[in-house]
Amino acid sequence: MWLTAVELAGGKVPSARVVGDVVQRIMERTKAPNPYRVGEVCQILAKNNPDLRGKGGNWCIVNHVGEFSCTVTMWDGEYTVRIDHLKPLNYLPAECQQMQLISDRIRRLRNDGKLEAPAEAILKCLGELKRPYLTTFEEKLLGLIEIECRVLN
Repeated sequence: MWLTAVELAGGKVPSARVVGDVVQRIMERTKAPNPYRVGEVCQILAKNNPDLRGKGGNWCIVNHVGEFSCTVTMWDGEYTVRIDHLKPLNYLPAECQQMQLISDRIRRLRNDGKLEAPAEAILKCLGELKRPYLTTFEEKLLGLIEIECRVLN
């Protein structure tokens, strides 16, 4: 892999991007099956992906499984990410369902388009939780935003 990257860099020390491209080609040739499944809750690993900057550590829900990537739903929209940018959270099926409900509620609010900055900040905070449930207080906050925006679950 290193020799290929050096060759592509014209005999010089290759950049991280060149090395990453070579690694990606090798991964594609080995055709390891995509380990993720629709409905699974994962954590985003931003690594060197500028599209995921600021999203590292956030939870997401897999809604499409491709050969080398997944389309995931996060608090602020959908993203297609390579499988090496995901880490399984190993939640139980009931916890995955709970996270799907939270995700659906946040998506409905965001799609409504009437959010003020404080409500947006709360949704961002909920989208970065490190657990598969809302506390009573968080549930009340989300419910209040739904009432104010007239978007009820």
